[in-house]
Amino acid sequence: MRVVSLVPSLTEAVASADRSVLVGATDYCTHPADLEVARVGGSKYPTVESVLALHPDLVLANVEENRREDVEALRAAGVLVWVSYPRTLDEAFAALAEMFDVVSLTAPRWLAEAEQVWVAPPARTLASRALVPVWRRPWVVVGSGTFAGDLLRRLGVTHLYADSPERYPRPALDELRERRPDLLVLPNEPYEFTDSDGPEEFPGVPYALVSGRHLTWYGPSLVEARDVLTASLSMPSVEP
Repeated sequence: MRVVSLVPSLTEAVASADRSVLVGATDYCTHPADLEVARVGGSKYPTVESVLALHPDLVLANVEENRREDVEALRAAGVLVWVSYPRTLDEAFAALAEMFDVVSLTAPRWLAEAEQVWVAPPARTLASRALVPVWRRPWVVVGSGTFAGDLLRRLGVTHLYADSPERYPRPALDELRERRPDLLVLPNEPYEFTDSDGPEEFPGVPYALVSGRHLTWYGPSLVEARDVLTASLSMPSVEP
């Protein structure tokens, strides 16, 4: 089978089972670092012509990562496109199992290991009023029904917009400050928050810089994500 993946976490997942089936991936498919396949552009804006030129039997896509028009264009050209949309950890595990079946690969051992790692309830409450931005200019935060939100909940973190009618609200900065978060959770992707870019807007609020790959990717990173994220969230910094 010839597979093109438009989703970084799924690229890593397939490569962990049999990288020889991958013939193409996006520029943002950074894991594994030594993966040598044709690159077809960004996740949001892949070059459909480049994908078709690879004559794939299957293209892997995601509702949030990829545009509907690109998926429809690939399907119109006769390409099978498998689309994932996990909004919880359990849905992610189910999607991964289904994907390996679709690609005709045996699920790697890490999938069962990751499921076992996440069985235990949170050891303690890490935050009850966390704010989880994923972008700024404008500010975009994690809302309801998201994979990242479910991961945080399983780690003992309740975020301020968990009950929002939107999955990714865009509140004004003044509103975010008025909500008085007790913790900022700042991932390094899709926006790369740093010690000097993000925390300064919330003086005195503890913040944790976390790995976006461990917070939002569903793949091999899930095996270590619980420990990695817990370590980051347990030792927040404070902007003066």
